[in-house]
Amino acid sequence: MICISIQGKNKEEIFSILDRPEVEMAEIRLDRCPLDDEDIEEVFSLTDVPLIATCRFASTDARGRVGAEGHSPQGSVSCPSVPTRPLTGAEAEHRLAKAIEAGAQYVDLEIEAPPQVGKRLSRLARESGTTFIRSFHDFEGTPSLETLRDIVSRCRRYGGGLVKIVTTARSEEDVRTVRDLYRDEEEGRLVAFCMGARGRESRLQCLGWGAPYTYAAWVAGEEAADGQIPFAQMADELYGDRACPSLDPVRMPASKSFAQRAIVAAALAEGVSTLRGYQPCADSEAAVAAVRALGAEVHRRGDVLTIRGIGPLDGDLDRDELSVGESGLLTRLLIPVLSRICRGPVTVKGQGTLLNRPLSGANDIMAAFGVVLSNLGRQARKDVFVPLRIDGRLMAGRADISGKGGSQLISGLLMALPLAEKNSALFVHEPRSIPYMFITLDVLRKFGIHIGNEMEGDAEFVETRDWSLCTAVNFKIKGGQRYQAASFEIEGDWSGAAPFMVAGAVFGGVRLTGLDTSSLQADLTIMDILVEAGACVSQDEDGTVNVRKAPLNAVTVDLNHAPDLFPAVAMLCCFCPGESRLRGIGRLANKESNRALAIADTLAKLGVDVTLEGDEMIIVGHSLSWRLLNGALLKGGAYSSYHDHRMVMALSIAALGADGPVEIDDVDCVAKSFPTFPALWRQMSS
Repeated sequence: MICISIQGKNKEEIFSILDRPEVEMAEIRLDRCPLDDEDIEEVFSLTDVPLIATCRFASTDARGRVGAEGHSPQGSVSCPSVPTRPLTGAEAEHRLAKAIEAGAQYVDLEIEAPPQVGKRLSRLARESGTTFIRSFHDFEGTPSLETLRDIVSRCRRYGGGLVKIVTTARSEEDVRTVRDLYRDEEEGRLVAFCMGARGRESRLQCLGWGAPYTYAAWVAGEEAADGQIPFAQMADELYGDRACPSLDPVRMPASKSFAQRAIVAAALAEGVSTLRGYQPCADSEAAVAAVRALGAEVHRRGDVLTIRGIGPLDGDLDRDELSVGESGLLTRLLIPVLSRICRGPVTVKGQGTLLNRPLSGANDIMAAFGVVLSNLGRQARKDVFVPLRIDGRLMAGRADISGKGGSQLISGLLMALPLAEKNSALFVHEPRSIPYMFITLDVLRKFGIHIGNEMEGDAEFVETRDWSLCTAVNFKIKGGQRYQAASFEIEGDWSGAAPFMVAGAVFGGVRLTGLDTSSLQADLTIMDILVEAGACVSQDEDGTVNVRKAPLNAVTVDLNHAPDLFPAVAMLCCFCPGESRLRGIGRLANKESNRALAIADTLAKLGVDVTLEGDEMIIVGHSLSWRLLNGALLKGGAYSSYHDHRMVMALSIAALGADGPVEIDDVDCVAKSFPTFPALWRQMSS
């Protein structure tokens, strides 16, 4: 990444630069910009661009170093309108503290600053989630490698989450000394380069050595130090003609998880329900076809579905066969529902990849409520597959079941058991995909169905309410309830948004509309993952979600409750320096593909170091800049989607960071969940 050094600018001039779409990152020189406290608060709180707050102290060390690039004792670099009066230590500390409190992503404090100032600012940065940079500058030359190593250690010892070392190159040997400093550092934890004409190339090369970002002047004539390169020239040398995502807003489609649940619930209601914001995809259209086959009347005008339900049925429906398309969710929602509302045995048919995906655990779960599932056209085995036959009528009862196989069949039971005459209790131990169960409860509430629930876990779970720490969920289901018609808007899809957000975090920026940040959708956690990885994520007053590129870092993420995020997050990790660990690969075996193996094989072919270890996928990543400068972009070529819509989206991310075209064998399968994806992706990435 390229960070622009901004000095000698007032608030309006700073915003005129930050509002430019090509700006990736900026350093605001608070000692050289005429800003008061109110201005500082606005600058650091009203932009999505990652900002570094820098304010050099007036004191110098024994060698006469002030400690700031562009603020040398000799005054060899000048800038119009830059204040000439050095700030006192108290003034500099005050300005840096104001920037931290306003939301600065980084604060830079030279190592020569008074120790007590460093302690106070380090504590404030830690409390505010600001990365604390400790920096050292030498305007006379380049110390020995051992001396520089000692300085790096000192910077770390005094709070530097990130260390910046800038020296002056008098020879090529000086540049090699600074380069060798990276040998002892993990990628992304050190920014080190040389000033001066001999050090000019090191300002760009340092990104290939492992620096998370480097510094450039905004335009020629505003260089903050000898040898600094104008932004446009550096960007051209680094990126060439590579396109970055457009910042034009992109509207996300309706969540098929919400849509399918709502369509089934509306079909069970008496009266007419209205579902706004509907956008068809193969899985949602399969739900529409299924409820029509059950007798519901469904009409669509634009993005509005109206559904006249079949009303209260209690084993009276005469339907012996039903198709669920290729939707695993629809299959699991309807098995309990059909076993309650239909008069006799029902055959469930499907198509495509669904026919080879086992309904793990479904036999045992349904047997607990008096229902038998059997394979059709397959030899008897423990797991059932579509096509299958449903025998027996769903009865009220109490059951202790495992949630390790996922939440979908449990959601089907939550939709069907309220129709039974008596009360039921469902105790789910080892729950997975917990948010999806609560999506079901949320949809059911809209249709007048109420289900009590209690979540269990240890003391840490009680304090944090972190779903990954939940050990069990106890549902209490009152029988004799009836669905009532409802009218509401279907939420935008966070799983569909994830690839766009990852692209924004790695390659430039993205703006998405149609999303609800208070959603119960499990895939909303993509926002937390991106923030943990270092990306800038925000929301406008109108609800637009913004993701901006920033220096990234490796992450450790548990995706047991959000398995659909796995492909997109795996691609994110390819561009996060260091070793990332993604937990939950056991949840991926029975998706449209064996998704864990599909992701691992694809990453390996792309040239990424990936390992499967127990329930974890371990990915070794590098920044986009590092890949560009070291000739290590992802490998273009022909790739398989494994007929999996999520893999198409993941490979589309990979194509933005590849050394040649990425050709996908089956793009059409993306229509299963997101038929407009190709067009919207072209809109964003053009």
